[in-house]
Formats: sequence, structure tokens, C-alpha cells
Amino acid sequence: MKKLLRGTGLFLVTSAFMGVSAAHAEVSEETAYILNTLLFLIGGFLVMWMAAGFCMLESGLVRTKNVATICLKNIGLYAIAGIMYYLMGYNLMYMDVAEATGFMGTFAMWGPGETAAAEAIDVSGGYSSASDWFFQMVFVATAASIVSGTLAERIKLFPFFIFVVVLTGVIYPIQGSWEWGAGWLDGKGFSDFAGSTLVHSTGGWAALTGAILLGARKGKYAADGSVRPIPGSSLPLATLGTFILWLGWFGFNGASQLALGSAIDAVAVSQIFANTNMAAAGGVVAAILMTKLLYKKVDLTMALNGALAGLVSITAEPLTPTIGSAIIIGAIGGILVVLAVPLLDKLKIDDVVGAIPVHLVAGIWGTLAVPITNSDVTFGAQITGVVAIGAFVSIASAVVWLVLKYTLGIRMSEEDEDRGGDLAELGLEAYPEFGHGSQKL
Repeated sequence: MKKLLRGTGLFLVTSAFMGVSAAHAEVSEETAYILNTLLFLIGGFLVMWMAAGFCMLESGLVRTKNVATICLKNIGLYAIAGIMYYLMGYNLMYMDVAEATGFMGTFAMWGPGETAAAEAIDVSGGYSSASDWFFQMVFVATAASIVSGTLAERIKLFPFFIFVVVLTGVIYPIQGSWEWGAGWLDGKGFSDFAGSTLVHSTGGWAALTGAILLGARKGKYAADGSVRPIPGSSLPLATLGTFILWLGWFGFNGASQLALGSAIDAVAVSQIFANTNMAAAGGVVAAILMTKLLYKKVDLTMALNGALAGLVSITAEPLTPTIGSAIIIGAIGGILVVLAVPLLDKLKIDDVVGAIPVHLVAGIWGTLAVPITNSDVTFGAQITGVVAIGAFVSIASAVVWLVLKYTLGIRMSEEDEDRGGDLAELGLEAYPEFGHGSQKL
């Protein structure tokens, strides 16, 4: 399973750096089993809560005529991700990967390994298998949420859901197996602690290919190449979504330690929490300063994405940096977002919520930054992982998007886009008292 054996060994190496004794706490095997399982469950429901964060962030950054559609997409993709990860994703990511040339596991349903009867539980495994599955499952939903925000306001509902089926059931598990399933990238020394590349960049590549093939929203780019801003429905809602994501990230990174049965593990989780928090802070401050410097005004949406970019940046290695290093890593992520957003506009790639700069660009940066604070990892291994996963996810996603484009069609009609997804796809409105005509372009 994901990074399991990394736990004790790495933290014994880094304990001197953190000023902590390497001695493990004297707890029974059953107590360690309970604590490890509890960490998985707490981390899992925190990451699940990130689904609400993505939903609120995206709802605030789209126009009122598309808010209900975004809400449906987010709750729908979370449910689809869970079902697909049960049907095939988990075993494809973790089952016999090394034996199968290190490229993927087996196509089979995940099956629970324990019952509630105490006499049937083997605590020597270190954690409940159901808690492990739950923790891994919520990660795949995060990757799908990234795609939702980028393609908002013009993609059809059911083609999007079909893409989520393939992404969560096949694309994400295969590339994830290369590292977390002890596949070929793991053998080359690639390291991605909690998924800057395996989760965030994967979602970013899938979103980028979709955005290119889908095209920009009507009216986003003028004939002369100028960019027409399209304000969202609620900046307070987007801000709330960012805070929810920030909170959920403690489960995302902290529980990726995968153990809480010793004093060393407890110290490691604490260090990860601190670094995760401060990387986000660095991203916010850097984005605020950059927008003030470049545009003479502070952009709230850039500050929000700066926080998320800081979080994505630290996700590949949230343990070994000092708090000061974590702030710098997050700050660079925030700067990259501010620079990447106008670059996408120059290329006429319409990313409604800025997910590509946040999750793809900052995800690549965070992955490449790992060797700076972890001497056991090489830049060559990290570059290999970034390129290999980027190529695989982009090609696989493009194939799926093209099949959908030339069969079902992926874009709403111009008339439906003008009416908004809420009326066109759902036949209702998130804010009916406003009237659907008020947000027309």
C-alpha cells in the first residue's frame, strides 16, 4: 500500500534532524493497530471533507447559472470514484504490481479482509484493511475534482461523468501503482509522499487535455486576443471552500505517514501538520505580494489559489523540510500560480478556477523540490516520474476525451451554454430568485 514501508525507516533517519529520540513507544501490537487504523480513518474523513471544499470553491468561481451543475458534478464524481475504486481501482493500483512488470496490478474487485468479530482479526498487519481502502479511495476523488473546476460552465454532464469513470477506475490507479504500488518508478527512486504528482498533477494533466479539446467558454477571448474577465458568483463561498481544503489537507498529508503507533510517528505527523500549514501561508503571502507588484491591486482569487498552490507544493515531501523551508516551498508555488494564470490566457486555454496552475504547475514544482530537503532522492528520478506520468495521463486522457467528443459530444450547445448548465442539464437553478437571464453574456 501507499508508502507503507517508508514510515519507520525514514523517520529514524530524520529523527536526529528533528531533535527527537528514535526510540519507539512501548505499546502493544493491538494498540498500535488501533492507533494506525484511527489515523487512516481520521485522515480519510478529512480528505473526504475536501470534496466539500472543491464544491464550494468551484461554486463561488462559476456564474450563478452554473452553480447547481457544479454541485451535482462534485457529489456525483465523489460517488463514482468510490464505486470505481472498489470495482477495479484499488487492486489495479496495489495488487501484485511488482509481479506484473511494475506497470499495473490486477483487474479485480477489492474485498474486505476482516470482520467485526475480534477473534477473526489479525493485528499483525498493523491496520484495518477497510481503513486503508477508505483512505486510498478518497484520494482518487480529489484528482477527479480538479478536472471538474477547469472544465466548468461548458462541458456536458454525462460525458464528464463517463470520463470520471475511466479516470478513477483506470488512469489514476495505473500511474499510482508505479510509485505507491511499488511499481517501476518506485524502483527508480521516485518519491511522492502524498501525491503532488500522483494525485494533483494527474488531475491537472487530465484537466489540461480536456480544456484544450473542449475549447474556451463563449465570450472568454475576444477576436483581438484580449481576455474578457468572467467573475464568479460568490467570492465568500470560494474563500470558504479554500479554508475547507486547507483543513482537509492535514488529513491528506498528515495521515500519509500511515502510522501512529509510536512516538516517532506522532512527532512525524506533527511535523507534517506544521509544514503543511506554513507552506499554505507562504503561498498566500507570495500571491498577495505578486499581484500587488504586477497589477497594483491585490487579487483575492489569486490569494486563494496561492494557498492551494502552497499546499500542493509541500505534498510531495511534507516531512523533511524545516518550517522555514516549507514556507519557501509554498511561496514559490504561490508565485508560479500568479505567473501561470496569464500564460494560460495567452494560449487561450480557459481554466475557470485556476486548477491547472494550482495542481499541475505547483504539483510539478513540489515534486522536483523533494531532493532539496531529502538527500535520498535524486532530481533525475523526480524528473523521470513527472515526465512519465505526465505523458501517460495526457495521452490516455486525450484518447478518452476524443472518443467522447466524436461520439456523445462533450460541449454544451451555444444556446445551452448561454442559458447555463443549471437550466440546460438540470432544469433548475441554484439561485432562482435571481432569474437566469441576469448572468447571460
